[in-house]
Amino acid sequence: MSLQGANLNLNDVWAKVSEGIEHVYRIQDMSATAYMELYTHVYNYCTATQHHTNTRPAGRAVNGNSRGSNMADGANIVGGELYARLKNHLKNYLEKICEKGLDLQGEDVLRFYTTNWEQYRFSSKVTNGFCNYLNRHWVRREYDSGKKDVYEVFTMAIEIWQMIFFQPLNKQVTSACLQLIKSERHNEVINTRLISGVIQSYVELGFSENSGGTNTPNQITSPTLTVYKEYFEAQFLHDTEQFYRLEAATFLVHNSVTEYLKKVAQRLDEEVHRVQSYLHSSTLAALIKKVEEVLIRDQLEAIYAEAKILLRDEKHSDLALLYKLVNRVPNATLELKRIVEDHIRQMGIDAIERVSSTAINDPKLYVETILDIHTKFFKLVQVAFNSEQGFTAALDKACGKFINNNAVTTAAGNTTKSPELLARYCDALLRKGSKAVEETDLEEKFNQIMVVFNYVEDKDVFQKFYGKMLAKRLVGQLSASDDYEESMISKLKQACGFEYTSKLQRMFQDIGVSKNLIDQYRTHCESKRLEDIVDFSVMVLSSNSWPFSAPPQFVLPHELKRTFDSFTHFYTQQHNGRKLTWLHQHSKGDLQTLYTKPKYILHVSAYQMVILLLFNKLPTWTVEQMQDETQIKSDLFLQVLCLLLKSKVITSPQINEDELDEDFKEADIKMNYQVQVATEYKSKKIKINLNVPLKSVEQKDIEGLHRTIDEDRKMVIQAAIVRTMKARQTLKHALLMQEVIQQLSSRFKPKIPVIKKCIDILIEKEYLERQTNEKDVLRYLA
Repeated sequence: MSLQGANLNLNDVWAKVSEGIEHVYRIQDMSATAYMELYTHVYNYCTATQHHTNTRPAGRAVNGNSRGSNMADGANIVGGELYARLKNHLKNYLEKICEKGLDLQGEDVLRFYTTNWEQYRFSSKVTNGFCNYLNRHWVRREYDSGKKDVYEVFTMAIEIWQMIFFQPLNKQVTSACLQLIKSERHNEVINTRLISGVIQSYVELGFSENSGGTNTPNQITSPTLTVYKEYFEAQFLHDTEQFYRLEAATFLVHNSVTEYLKKVAQRLDEEVHRVQSYLHSSTLAALIKKVEEVLIRDQLEAIYAEAKILLRDEKHSDLALLYKLVNRVPNATLELKRIVEDHIRQMGIDAIERVSSTAINDPKLYVETILDIHTKFFKLVQVAFNSEQGFTAALDKACGKFINNNAVTTAAGNTTKSPELLARYCDALLRKGSKAVEETDLEEKFNQIMVVFNYVEDKDVFQKFYGKMLAKRLVGQLSASDDYEESMISKLKQACGFEYTSKLQRMFQDIGVSKNLIDQYRTHCESKRLEDIVDFSVMVLSSNSWPFSAPPQFVLPHELKRTFDSFTHFYTQQHNGRKLTWLHQHSKGDLQTLYTKPKYILHVSAYQMVILLLFNKLPTWTVEQMQDETQIKSDLFLQVLCLLLKSKVITSPQINEDELDEDFKEADIKMNYQVQVATEYKSKKIKINLNVPLKSVEQKDIEGLHRTIDEDRKMVIQAAIVRTMKARQTLKHALLMQEVIQQLSSRFKPKIPVIKKCIDILIEKEYLERQTNEKDVLRYLA
């Protein structure tokens, strides 16, 4: 072919090539034979020129640089002229066609543009194919020599389309596309293929020349979206904003915000579908952001107001939609979380206020009211807000606020009422005879208790009350189950650590040790043949683990004295150096009435037993004589005596039976009244429980507990201050207070005046001192 092509000239080649180009651009078809002929013409022309250049005499190559330059110039002239003729031909071809579409509008211009684009693109691909040799050699050489305005034939054809066809028509084409999209947004059916064809054209028209450091060194150009972004997307986004701004304003005038939110969700789905159907995928993020800004961000005030209404009306599904949309806007959920938190807190406060008059003395009602609120809004956070962390935190904050500060705590005068009532609720569940034990799964109840416990600020108050009540259950053998007791303690330990429950666990250990001890004592009695002691059981408790204090002493009856002395002697022999303190206020026993038929068994407290045993000595006593004989404190003695009189086990001639009603008080008993056993006493039960807790004693216990809590807190605060100062040596006053609050926040919320007072105490005790030159700086004294 090279020999035949040696005499080829450009005019001959162009005549044949241009005929083929006209055919393919006009008919959009080409046979394989015709295609190969055109390829051959271009190939022969290029190779013949190269052959002619390369067969020059070698002897002329003395000045290699200049001759090499001439060779390159020869190649440029031949390749350049063929390339230039092809370029001019395409320009003329497009100019003729473009004139026909300059006055077209709407769908007509879109059909005109897309039809010609598809034909032109196809024909240019075919032309690029049979000019492949020109692309690979001449065009490549031009590009490598630094000439940047020469592209492969197809890219050159696209560039011509951009200049000749796109530039005059792009405004009316883009406008027609946007009008169709607007019609579709108005629910009209449109021909989306027209828009899709335009978008494909705009995308393909964008290209840029590769730099030397490109990742595709064999390609002269790389595709870009510059044309699509500049000539379509920018105007499309602007029109989208205008359309939706008008729609939002109009829709909200005639519809509720909830209906508006449903419309917004629908519009967002439509826009996603629109991009997937006929726009470029890169538009999706910018388009959705624009819609979100106009339809959601700019309407947040109305949406927040609607959120309050939906919360009030408990419309969870509508709230879920509202959250889903608001969550699309950065930081927009912050205000929504605040609204949810305020609503939950107010609902909690209102719920407790409705039952406060009863709940202040009804732990079950109080705790279950809190749990009802928590359960209700926990479900709301799950359903409406998908358990998102921020809304879960809002629930926790709201619950913490209304649990620690509500109508009940206000009526009680302190925030410690919540942990007290929670501890009393636990006590009711864990005691024998509790309906909760029979009717429900206690483990589930314990889990619910821990929910409330985690919100309680004054966990040390709960610890005190729970420990006190646990001690009474263990000593009185009133626990429904040791397994349940241990389960509850395990949950508290998991929540607050070992130290929090260490005393509670030691109580259980003492009970186990006491069981072994009483077995040893009974063996001792049998070996010593001590038969004149009463049937006796004892619990020996370590004083630093149990929340009991020594009671005032009284005269022990001789019926009990030998037994008490016997055990004391036995214990001190086994444990030299230990001292036993008898806790009579927690002791109890059984007495049998030998003077009645039938003989009754009276279950009584130690104080009641001491008083009743007096009647073994004398049948009648005055109140003053009984008090002198027993040496029980006067106020306690009268309370116990009043209870026995009301039970009618003993009587007084000076007191009528009609007077022994609920209003009868210990103050009504005079010291000169006579008291005797009721020989005619009758009861339907053989075993009668007279061991009823004294309300005044219980009240004093609670008051004493609060006092110990305050004192304990001061010691804990002082210990925290010392620990912090020992580690830091010097610290500013404000920073020290901040550290102490942070350290103790898991147990209770220390009050600033109390911390200041503790600092002053430690300064007096010479643990700390103020810096002489800086009064707000404290220094630790080793």
